[in-house]
Amino acid sequence: MPHSPGPDRRTVFRGAALTSGAAVLGGALTVSPAHAEPIRIAEPALYTRGDWNARPPSGPVQILAEPPTRIVVHHTATPNTDDLSEGAALALSRSIQDFHMDTQGWIDAGQQLTISRGGHIMEGRNRALPAIREGTQCVGTHVANHNNTTIGIENEGTYTDVEPTGELIDALVETLAWLCEAYGLSPDAIVGHRDFNATECPGEVLYGMLPELRSRTMGVLEAKGVRVPPSSRVEPADAPSYPQVPDDEPDQAFYHGPVRGPDDISR
Repeated sequence: MPHSPGPDRRTVFRGAALTSGAAVLGGALTVSPAHAEPIRIAEPALYTRGDWNARPPSGPVQILAEPPTRIVVHHTATPNTDDLSEGAALALSRSIQDFHMDTQGWIDAGQQLTISRGGHIMEGRNRALPAIREGTQCVGTHVANHNNTTIGIENEGTYTDVEPTGELIDALVETLAWLCEAYGLSPDAIVGHRDFNATECPGEVLYGMLPELRSRTMGVLEAKGVRVPPSSRVEPADAPSYPQVPDDEPDQAFYHGPVRGPDDISR
């Protein structure tokens, strides 16, 4: 079973951010402005790294005091399985971590969160969940040259010409609302991988659903009485909104476009 919501996210413990080999950059940890008010969006029921038997990272995971400014939606570019079970979800997380560490050579899974086609929400990179609770940034490897300002959600499947399952979308909206409050972000901060890099990710169909996802997320925030900040949607200056997908983009499981660049500080 997924773990229940964690500790009060208004409380920040410096010592907690230093566990598991994590490093704190950019000065002392701070609480994001969203935490000045009572938390209204409950942490979703999710599976921790321990639940899916994650391997330890091969190097220190970097934690920044400055929270992310955008939430990036991805698809895993894997088959659209009909197995919506818990077991399939946990196996997915292990497969992603193995690919990222053993094939890509990264220190850990690149994404902070993963959602299966069955709607199961899972912690990805080490320290991702504590960082969200603290209002800090666990640096991942999921968007080339923008990893230090974004948090990434991998959504199981390939959504170039089909829609995700209803279970996945419902879990994604729940997760997006939680992240928006945790980091004091407007739903306008919800973007797709292709907004930064030349890639199909998160698929033409799922990318086209982003306005609906922003609207549904806003509805959740308003229903809970969360004060939503002004629009925070700012397109990256060095990437077009609809970049051309490279002709030679690999067609293989787990590949969804460039995820690391020369400006990245984490591997």
